Amino acid sequence: MNPMPSEVLSTIEVARELKRLRQINPLIHCLTNEVVQEITANVLLASGASPAMVVAQDEVESFASIASAILVNLGTPYESRLNAMRLAVKVANQVGIPWVLDPVAAGVMPWRNTIIQEFVSLKPTVIRGNASEILYLAGVGQGGKGVDSTDSSQVALEPAIQLAQKTGCIVAVTGKVDYITDGKRTLEAHGGHPLITKVVGTGCSLSALIAAFLVKSPDPLISVASCCAFVNKASELATEQSAGPGSFHTHYLDMLYRLTPEDFTL
Repeated sequence: MNPMPSEVLSTIEVARELKRLRQINPLIHCLTNEVVQEITANVLLASGASPAMVVAQDEVESFASIASAILVNLGTPYESRLNAMRLAVKVANQVGIPWVLDPVAAGVMPWRNTIIQEFVSLKPTVIRGNASEILYLAGVGQGGKGVDSTDSSQVALEPAIQLAQKTGCIVAVTGKVDYITDGKRTLEAHGGHPLITKVVGTGCSLSALIAAFLVKSPDPLISVASCCAFVNKASELATEQSAGPGSFHTHYLDMLYRLTPEDFTL
């Protein structure tokens, strides 16, 4: 069966969404892994959002209640952090703010898989993963090579649609082409550069930035796709000035900061 037709996202919509993000300056509660906290915070700041990494169980509910959106990244799960994540998600669902699940390395290890499935059942607004992670969650794959995908986003498109229909979540599968679907509509975000995959945390920080774009969104599907397109353009421009992964890291943050809505309408 061929997947439903997908649409290429309009750059006009990207411009509108970026402008909206910077006007709102949302506060994003990031429950993420230790490896990526620095780049996650800096990506949010450079793009126009405010990050916070509040993880203590004694204060996570209080903070989640004042946050604009929440990220749950399962890159380095352990019991106390998982309990904090559960509390934050409970608050998000109670007060109706968006939250994003990043199912890092889904399919690779049994205990992790059980945890990931638990959080999928809690109804995130968006599940953002690479192709191998999404294929596993859709029940048609075994996961990738550690945190890296061994599959293409095109292969994961139809399973992503089915996963969205099954869960009621928006599913964003990122790769050479990013596909964002709610099970009824599917948008494509093109562009980007492979060098972004050589810097740790770029995918994890994308999930946090998706949470920021979701805040007060009139059309969450367009917001998620616009976030992907924004990041793709920033990575292309950063690559033009970079000698390798080290300088890319710096130029990538600069481009997230320097890009304006008008850059998408010229």
